[in-house]
Amino acid sequence: MTEHLLLRHRDTPEITSLAGYRSLGGFEAFYKAITTLQPADVLGEVKTSGLRGRGGAGFPTGVKWSFLPVDLMPHYVVANADESEPGTFKDREILEYNPFQFLEGLMLASYAVQANLSYVYLRGEFWEIAAWLDEKIKELEKAGLLGDHLFVTSYHLCLHTHLGAGAYICGEKTALLESLEGKLGQPRLRPPFPAVYGLFGKPTVINNVETLTNVPLIIRNGAAWFSETGTPKSPGVKIFSLSGRVNKPGNYELPLGTTFRELIYQHGGGIPDGRQIKAIMPAGASSMLIRADDAALDTPMDYESVSALGAQLGSASVIILDETVNMADMINETAHFFKHESCGKCTPCREGTYWMAHITSRLANGRASEEDINLLKSVALQIQNKCLCALGEFSIMAVLSAIQLFPEDFEEKVARSAREEVQE
Repeated sequence: MTEHLLLRHRDTPEITSLAGYRSLGGFEAFYKAITTLQPADVLGEVKTSGLRGRGGAGFPTGVKWSFLPVDLMPHYVVANADESEPGTFKDREILEYNPFQFLEGLMLASYAVQANLSYVYLRGEFWEIAAWLDEKIKELEKAGLLGDHLFVTSYHLCLHTHLGAGAYICGEKTALLESLEGKLGQPRLRPPFPAVYGLFGKPTVINNVETLTNVPLIIRNGAAWFSETGTPKSPGVKIFSLSGRVNKPGNYELPLGTTFRELIYQHGGGIPDGRQIKAIMPAGASSMLIRADDAALDTPMDYESVSALGAQLGSASVIILDETVNMADMINETAHFFKHESCGKCTPCREGTYWMAHITSRLANGRASEEDINLLKSVALQIQNKCLCALGEFSIMAVLSAIQLFPEDFEEKVARSAREEVQE
């Protein structure tokens, strides 16, 4: 790809201004939708395009919008800008440098589901971005692109930003809604689901920033145009956040279906000092590990192909681990992260992440026995499928896959513990 669709500021820096964005066709899709299309037409176009959620689950966006009951009003749309996954930094770049395309996508989603009040929920550390977006929203109101009787129609729309308190759990959609309502950010028991009982107890759509940023392009250019890129089941482009042991970390906008090898070597510049890749975490800290053999490196990065490797593409925060990384050390970092970020509402996650962090500390610090490896696996399996939300599941993915794929790293830690015990 030579021309960016989501990271358009890299080609046209003036896109950060309203005048610059409009000069490139900005808000033509919104005007077209409000003046010539019915909400069902907008929803149908997005559904036909095959756009899938870019926040992690990959669920079809148009299908999600269609779940809202038409006989229960009001409806709300919430943009999830709580980008807290370690290794993910794509949404931040969009918010900082291509804000109007994102806001137009949020506005189109609002019209499609007939929401008149929508929110952008941002992680607490994004306070500067929240102020930046507030400025942009005021510009849109002044330009007549937000407010009452838009384009001399009966439709009206208001947007607000809301800052969380820096909690990873608030990236989970129901915890996000609780936080937005001013409550403790903890997940709700489901059902009911947000599509029926969401913000303030009303039907709500929650979409990721990157997902919404695709919508203006679909409405302006058509579903057929969008599906020309990517794969049949995973159409469009994706922003891959590449980090870890790689020469050129950063965000790379590429068609879905691009291989790991192309991302790492062609775009990421390969591994420092010519070392070998050991493993790939395709979805940040919440990833199952992939052993980086030739078959894995040549796997297309789309939702189906990565799943076939026993992992998930998720938000495509691709972390590279080279041969110098001991996986017992790596999971010590992820275990402590999830232990810190667990909201504590459900016992398996609260207690399980606590004990996993204790055991991985013993492994990493050379104080572990063979029994600790089995105990760690046992604790992880007691968390599996027993939690209110996905955080508990995320906490065990790197742990279980590391033990399965790289047992030698754990054996090395146990052997080191034994040597040091003898020396003492």
